[in-house]
Parts: sequence; structure tokens; C-alpha cells
Amino acid sequence: MPLVPMVELLSQARRGGYAVCYCESWNLESFQAVIEAAEELNSPVIAGFNGGFLMHSSRRKPEDLGFYGGMAMAVREAAVPVSFILNESENLAQIARGLEVGFNAVMVENHHLGLPEYVELVKQVVAIAHPRHAFVEGQIGYLPDGSSGSNGNGVITDPLLAKAFIEDTGVDALSVSIGNVHILTEGKASVNIEALRQIQASVNVPLVVHGGTGFPSECAADVIALGVAKFNFGTTLKQTYLAAIREKLAAYREPMNPHVFLGMGGPEDLMVAGREAVKLKVKELIQTYGFAERKRQL
Repeated sequence: MPLVPMVELLSQARRGGYAVCYCESWNLESFQAVIEAAEELNSPVIAGFNGGFLMHSSRRKPEDLGFYGGMAMAVREAAVPVSFILNESENLAQIARGLEVGFNAVMVENHHLGLPEYVELVKQVVAIAHPRHAFVEGQIGYLPDGSSGSNGNGVITDPLLAKAFIEDTGVDALSVSIGNVHILTEGKASVNIEALRQIQASVNVPLVVHGGTGFPSECAADVIALGVAKFNFGTTLKQTYLAAIREKLAAYREPMNPHVFLGMGGPEDLMVAGREAVKLKVKELIQTYGFAERKRQL
């Protein structure tokens, strides 16, 4: 199955009344887990990495995106439809590099930018992405940050601004703020369905929910019916990974053979434990959100 344009994945999702999950990776094991989970469920999926994290200010230097883009080869050999996204980047040079090394979709982050500056950046991204048949996701509104300890400071998506933004930039999908929260490590967000209803009435592109970890799953069918075709998940996958690693690592004591715990691939291998735990979580998310409780026929 070749690398699939995200416009196709999301168009099929809208017609079929389901959503596609973007399950964010951060290393080889988590990436393998996403692809294998989708293959085992015969499901479309969106794989990728977080551009903002890969060049975060806390790093000594930005990551070489070529190492991450190189995983596009595995995507092209997947047995199910997969799109490959560079998520949440506000750096034009990084986005251009991502498109060069194999990503076929990008999400342009707006968190640190005013609206005029953001619109101009998205226009530039669309100008370099669309000739490559790459998908561009933008955002209007701001999600609260659950990691700050306070879920305040979010800005609900304005339907009229969203409409003007889409018409002005030509983006392919719109990430919305409707009460969903980034990095919510416990509890569930309070989702404003009426706000989403107003957004849907104003725009005609697929809608995206970031902050999937804290999204109340009982609302999935409602928001899918209102145009949401993509859910983003990251925090819950890392929580799952860390729990699995912590459990396995407790058995290691020096001078035990370290290869058994790293790299040999047996039952005590930390990397295998992390991969298998993430795979189970991705399967759970696909079944809850991607299928909307019904089988997807590919």
C-alpha cells in the first residue's frame, strides 16, 4: 500500500462517518507500534512526529529531520493506507525540509503567532506543499495547555475567522478549539458541541481535534457527525510507554547482562515492552475513534 494522500483518508472518513487517528511517535519503537496496530486492525492511520518537539528550545540542537523522514519508506510498505505528517511546526525551513525527506502532510502551529503573521506563514506553506501534493492543516483558536496545571487561556475557534482563514490560505483541514485541551494528563475536557456546530456551518474542510488524550470518548460520534475527521493522540501514548518501561526496568540490576534488556528483542527487552504497550493503546484508540464502533472496509 503506497503512502496515501491525507486528503483521500479524510475524504473517505467524512463519507463513511468515521475519523482517522493520528498517533504521534517519538522514536522507532513507537512508530513501529502505530503501523503494526493499524495493520493488525486493517485500519487506515496517520503516523508522524512533532516538529515543535524536534526543535524545542530545551534541546541542545534541533534534531536532524532526515532521520525521521527516512521512516517514510516503512510507511510506503505498510499493508494499510497511511499518511505521514510533520505535526505542529511553526518553522518554515523545518516544514520545507520535512516535505523534502518524505512527509506528505504538515500541520502549521499557531501557538506563538498572531493571526496576520500566522496567515502569511500558512500561505507560504501551502505554496510549497501543494505542488508536492502534500496536505496542509491549519488552526484557528488556541487550545489550553493542561501541563501548566491550569486549563485556562484557551480561545474557542471563531467560525467567521475560520471561514476567512480557509478561503485566504487554501488549507486542506482545520484544527479547532472547542474545549479540547493539549497535554491533559488526567481527567477529561469539557467539549462545546454547539461551538463545533457553528464552525461546521461556516467551513467545508475536514475538522481536526487535537488533545485527543483528554477528549471524552462518549462525544466521539457527535463530533464526527459534525465534521471531525481526524483525532490527534500523543500524551496517552507516552504515558503508556513510560509505564511499560518502568515496569520492565525494575527487574534490571547491575551486573546483569544489559543486552537482554536492550536490543535482543526477548520478553525482558524494554524496547519491545514499550512498543507492545503503545500498540495496544493505538488499537484501543482506533477502535474507539477511528471506527466509531463499526468495521471499516478497505
